[in-house]
Amino acid sequence: MIATAADYAWFTFGRFIYDEYTDLREAYCFTLVRGLTPEQVLTRTGAESLPPMGLKELIGAGVSDLGRPRSGYSHFFGIVPVDDWAFIVEPNGFMGVQPGMAGRLSAGTRLVSHYLNVNGQEDFLWMEDGQERLALEPSFSDIDSFTKWEEEFAEIARHVEFDAAHSSESFLAMAEYLTGVKVTPELLEQSTYQCGVAPSSQ
Repeated sequence: MIATAADYAWFTFGRFIYDEYTDLREAYCFTLVRGLTPEQVLTRTGAESLPPMGLKELIGAGVSDLGRPRSGYSHFFGIVPVDDWAFIVEPNGFMGVQPGMAGRLSAGTRLVSHYLNVNGQEDFLWMEDGQERLALEPSFSDIDSFTKWEEEFAEIARHVEFDAAHSSESFLAMAEYLTGVKVTPELLEQSTYQCGVAPSSQ
């Protein structure tokens, strides 16, 4: 069965409201890269390896200044393998939707990433071997961000019953449609993340 936005209502309207996960729900970047190990993600991003963390610790570090005072804004993230995919979780981050970094991560494979910040800005990026297949910024009024990818977006949006009023949930459903990876509360909460911090210049 193909996931829809309704299948991800738990992320914004369920168990994560007004609790220790609020910071993640309000500002995150989730990225899936096929065929990479956590070690390969660290290598491709030029990241410094950090000790493993659980989700609560990861969120706390992500909203702090971890790794950032030395070189301006750096990208802090955690990685966990899910089947044949590397799942990258960035609390308060955006590395996965940066075309340069995403291009390196997607070399020879597929990358799907989506992002939300505290100001409500959102991005969705699908790349194949360094080439954009779909890039959306639906929080912007610029119609070009939709029309450039009209056919690609329309096909996926039809399958997942895209709901513009619940775009974060819709993006999670789109990511599942393109990767086969279902993000669940259990996946987020029960994983131990291999962590890293990558320089923003990478």
